[in-house]
Amino acid sequence: MIRFLLIWACVMSLSANANQFDQQVSVGDPAIKGEASYDADSQQYRIKGAGTNMWFKQDQMHYLYKQLPGDFILRAHVEFVGNGVEPHRKIGWTVRKSLDTSSAQVTAVVHGDGLTSLQFRKQDGLDTEQIESSDKMPDVIQLERRGNQYIMSTAQFGQPFTQVQAADLDMGENPYVGLFVCSHNPEVVEQAVFSNVRIITPAATDFKPYQDYIGSNLELMDVESGHRKIIHRAPNSLQAPNWTHDGKTLIYNAEGKLYNYDLASGNISELNTGFANENNNDHVLSWDGKQIAISHHNPDDERRSTAYILPLTGSDNPVQVNKTGAGHTFLHGWSPDDKNLIFTGNRDNKWNIVKINIASGQETMLTDNEYLDDGSEYAPDGKYIYFNSTRTGTMQIWRMKADGSEQTQLTFDEYNDWFPHISPDGKQMVMLSYLPDVAAEDHPFYKHVYLRIMPTDLSQKPKVIAYVYGGQGTINVPSWSPDGKTISFISNTLIEQN
Repeated sequence: MIRFLLIWACVMSLSANANQFDQQVSVGDPAIKGEASYDADSQQYRIKGAGTNMWFKQDQMHYLYKQLPGDFILRAHVEFVGNGVEPHRKIGWTVRKSLDTSSAQVTAVVHGDGLTSLQFRKQDGLDTEQIESSDKMPDVIQLERRGNQYIMSTAQFGQPFTQVQAADLDMGENPYVGLFVCSHNPEVVEQAVFSNVRIITPAATDFKPYQDYIGSNLELMDVESGHRKIIHRAPNSLQAPNWTHDGKTLIYNAEGKLYNYDLASGNISELNTGFANENNNDHVLSWDGKQIAISHHNPDDERRSTAYILPLTGSDNPVQVNKTGAGHTFLHGWSPDDKNLIFTGNRDNKWNIVKINIASGQETMLTDNEYLDDGSEYAPDGKYIYFNSTRTGTMQIWRMKADGSEQTQLTFDEYNDWFPHISPDGKQMVMLSYLPDVAAEDHPFYKHVYLRIMPTDLSQKPKVIAYVYGGQGTINVPSWSPDGKTISFISNTLIEQN
C-alpha cells in the first residue's frame, strides 16, 4: 500500500481524501525496487523507480496505480528530481491491461532529454510503438481515454496543450491506470514529483445539461505557482465559489441554495436566503463585505432570474432590486461605492450589460447591441467595467468606462473567454477560456477549459494557470482571495455517493 506522509494543513481538516491511488508495484521485477509516497498537505506524490526500459516487448518501472473502468482523463504536473543519469529516463502516465511486464499498454511519457511521445503496445507481447509529439520537455501531462481512443495532451506550464492520439487500442474493461518512473538503467534509481494530480471520470456523452450532474471538487490555487489543492469533494454539482472579504469563508452555490465553507475548520453551513431557494450561480458581495446580492428565479414573476440583496449573515426576507416583469437578470458585479449592481439583462429580447441603482431600481443600459454581452465586473477603483462579448465573432474580453463609453476589445485569440475577474490590486485578470469547439455564446458544463491570466495593462498576452475539466460553475463569480494570492474554483468529476 502507499506510504502516507501525514502532514495536514488547516484547510484540510475535513480532508477531501485527495489521494487517488490504491496500490503500488515494481513492474517487471527490476533489480532495484521502487517506492511511492504521498504528502497529504501538498497533495503531491514522490515516486522512486529503477528498471532497464519501457520498450520493445517488456517494461520495468515503479508504478502507482488504481483500476478504473470506462472513459477517464488523467492529468498531472510532473518534474524530474535532479539531473539524472540516463537521457531516456521516463516519467508519465501509463494505462495497462495487466501488471505483467509485457502487457498491452498506452503510455504518455516524457524522457529525461525532453522527448515526448505516446507509446503503446497493442497486444500482450508485441513490440511497443510510438507517436512522437512536437512538444519538448513538458511539465503538464494529460492522457484521456474515449473508448479505444487515447489522446495525449502536454504543455509547458502556461502554454496551451499540444495533442497526439492513437485509436483502436483495447486495454480491457477495467484497466490499470497510474503514474510511473523508469530510470532506463537497472543500477540507478530516479525520482519524480507529481503535483496537481487529477483522475477524472467525465460526464456521459449523452448527459442532459441542467438535468444530469456529476460531482465537484472545491479547489484553491496559488496564482504564482499554479499549485492546487482540493479542499472539499461532493457527489453533486457545486458552483461558483466566492471569497468573503475577511478571507475566512468561501460561499458557493449548490442545487439552488448558497453554502458557507469555513476555511479554518472545513465546516459547511447553509446561508439562509429565505424564500429565495432557486438561486443560480450569480452571487456577488458588496465591497464593504456586509451584503450579498443573488439571482433567484422568482416563481411569482414567470421564474425570471431576479436580483435580491440580503445581509451576508443571511435573511428570511431578501429585498428585491429589479422591478417585476423587467426580464431576466444574471448578476455579475457590484460598484465599489456599493450603490449599483451590474448584470447581464434580457431587455427587448437582447442580452446586454445593465446597471441598476439599488435604492431607486432605475436601470441604465451600458451596452446596447444584438450580440451577447455577459460577465461584467468593476475594477476595484471603479473606473472600468470588464465584460465578455461575442460582437467580433468569438467570445472575447472587453473593457469600458463605468458609464459605458470607450468599449474596447482586450483579447484576440481562438478561445472563447468568459468571466473576467480582476485582482484586488487591479493589476491582473483571470478568465475562463473554452476551446474553439464550444460555441461562442455558450458556456456549458463538463468541458476541457483553461483558467488564464493576463495583466490589466495589457503588457502580456493571456497565459494558462490551470488546466481544468469544468466550465459552467467553475469560476462564474469573483474568485480572488483578499490578498490576491489565491483563486478558488470548481473542477468536475464523477464522485460516488458515500
